[in-house]
Amino acid sequence: MKIFATIRFYWGAFIISFNTAVLMIPALMLFGKYKSTIVHHINSLTLWMMGGIALKKGKMNKNADMYVMNHQGIVDIIGLEAVQNNHVRWAAKKELFDTFWFGNLLVHAEQISIDRGGKSSLRKFISDIEESRDVYKRPVAIFPEGTRTDGQELLPFKGGTKLIAEKLGLKIQPIVITGSKKLLNEHNRTAHSAIVHYHFLDTIDVNTANKDWYTTLRDNMQKVIDDEFNNNHRSR
Repeated sequence: MKIFATIRFYWGAFIISFNTAVLMIPALMLFGKYKSTIVHHINSLTLWMMGGIALKKGKMNKNADMYVMNHQGIVDIIGLEAVQNNHVRWAAKKELFDTFWFGNLLVHAEQISIDRGGKSSLRKFISDIEESRDVYKRPVAIFPEGTRTDGQELLPFKGGTKLIAEKLGLKIQPIVITGSKKLLNEHNRTAHSAIVHYHFLDTIDVNTANKDWYTTLRDNMQKVIDDEFNNNHRSR
């Protein structure tokens, strides 16, 4: 019944907020050198408390410079942190850094702020990604659609990701996420027990890829999304 699905949604939202505020932020502040392990274990706990399981298909390339993913909601991030422990550095909208709880989390976890204000913002973003690769030795995770969507069809990918990847000569691994919307649907505010699947596709070395690599990457991600829906009844 939808009433129970709605109650589960607010339970899930509470668990995410509580674990972030009471567990994750203080742990990051006190034990900063264990950031990756803290984020991994607390997100695993959060997922379990919500009635979710994260499974991966394929192998995460730990030598990749950037992971690009489709985006449905906060569960996409929680599940990826739960399914691996590779100290990913997330690129998030500047507005999220201004929020109270999640802003503190993003700052203490040393994530990247994206300000879509113009050329100076793009230069800063390029510098942040270069620093992630060369100084922090941390891969960057990004949602090239630029926003959340409720449909099966991928939105057009933003051109900035392609520009940055080619300028810096990055190695990019696409990841397709399915099932996260069932666990916590932020569009209709319902939630159910669910398995969130992470499909790790082949890594693209932009230095050696053909000029259409960005279009091919999106097409390959869409094929996996369609296959999951048509053959396994799993929406993205």
